[in-house]
Amino acid sequence: HVQLVESGGGSVQAGGSLRLSCVVSGSTYRPYCMGWFRQAPGKEREGVAVEEGDGTTTYADSVKGRFTISKDNTANILYLQMNNLKPEDTAMYYCASERCAAVTGLDLQGWQGYWGQGTQVTVS
Repeated sequence: HVQLVESGGGSVQAGGSLRLSCVVSGSTYRPYCMGWFRQAPGKEREGVAVEEGDGTTTYADSVKGRFTISKDNTANILYLQMNNLKPEDTAMYYCASERCAAVTGLDLQGWQGYWGQGTQVTVS
């Protein structure tokens, strides 16, 4: 049974930083891709950053240069370093895992695998 558990969210002022973590337990796809997604109140869920099995990363235009996705393969932890946070970054952040063959970058349609419960990020 695969579980994804996010942590690291919180409330920060604009310009601040947070680092989100997503611990993956249980067996998962090989090769697998992992990504961060977010959903603000009243808005659709959107892709933020994904890391493909070969190390390729893709970012939403709105976070390029501010967010960095990384993965500790030994510990099975996915990170999202978020710098220079803006109020528009306020959302529930989710991590997800999916077979790389099913994924096309940030396109949500491909991410039908495993999802965490989310961690709230609030920027004021």
